[in-house]
Amino acid sequence: MRVVVTLLVASMVASILSLGWETALTGLWWRVLGIGSTLMIVFSILERFPARLPRGVARWALQVIGVGIAVPVCTISTYLLSTKKGAPPFWDDELRLMGFGIMTIFGILVAPWVALAALVRQREATVSRLALDLELKQSELARHAVEARMNLLTAQVKPHFLFNTLANVHALLGMDSPRATKVLESLIAYLRAAVPRLDTNNETIGHEIELTRAYLDLMQLRMPDRLQVVWAIAPGLDHLRCPPLTLLTLVENAVQHGIDPTEYGGTVRIQLQLQGGQCEWLVSDDGQGLQSGSKGLGTGLKALLERLQLSFGSDVALTLNARSPKGAEAKLRFPAVAASP
Repeated sequence: MRVVVTLLVASMVASILSLGWETALTGLWWRVLGIGSTLMIVFSILERFPARLPRGVARWALQVIGVGIAVPVCTISTYLLSTKKGAPPFWDDELRLMGFGIMTIFGILVAPWVALAALVRQREATVSRLALDLELKQSELARHAVEARMNLLTAQVKPHFLFNTLANVHALLGMDSPRATKVLESLIAYLRAAVPRLDTNNETIGHEIELTRAYLDLMQLRMPDRLQVVWAIAPGLDHLRCPPLTLLTLVENAVQHGIDPTEYGGTVRIQLQLQGGQCEWLVSDDGQGLQSGSKGLGTGLKALLERLQLSFGSDVALTLNARSPKGAEAKLRFPAVAASP
């Protein structure tokens, strides 16, 4: 960039001087271009050398003054080098001496201002780059904070699900049920498939459905006469993104707090559909319903809502309401976004 600007300024200066120039214009152009290139080198050298300046001396002032001082030195050198062998020195030639004077004065008037303008542009570019770097760093810190929060919330879910399931298996073993071995085998198979997916934030609804079916298979093994499940899944959902354990948390909440506490059990209905670019889920049960005095979402559903808001922003809604004549239903809505490949 500096080379281009130097060539443009030198060309402009040469064009202006050529209007009243009486000797060969080719020599004028070469001299101006040579002087301009040399001044650019002086400007670049003083940008880094000397490494340390005396107190009170600014780098930009050194560069501007250095370029101004270099103008007559470069002009004299150019005229000396361009003097043919055996020819008289340029100060003995009136026209060449006049050309030297014009070029020196013009250079002293123009070159320092060009150097100062370059420094201003350079300072502006540095400020813009620092602002962009700061913005990128802030964005990166915000992303890390969100990921850390997501990991913390997911870590809260892992033991919640695992301990509840192990408690169910323990109860079954305590009853000396012949299904204990089958349930334990199913639990191991489920954990092998489910746990590796907890560390990713790019889960799909298809995976969630698969895990939730495995969970419900386990629960139906544990209480075969008390749990029925009805699925209603609209097509086109499998590839969409959702945080891990989203559907499982809703279904587990219905089984643990709705169906399991009742003597006769009940039915969990799972309806998943798309509506206006939104995923609309309804997980309901006809179990014991909401406890008297309970208000809003419980701890698990609050954590789920927060995880969804961290993933999709504020365009997320989760409500838990009582059903008539009995039971409860959880309604969830979040943006339909395709999962990353």
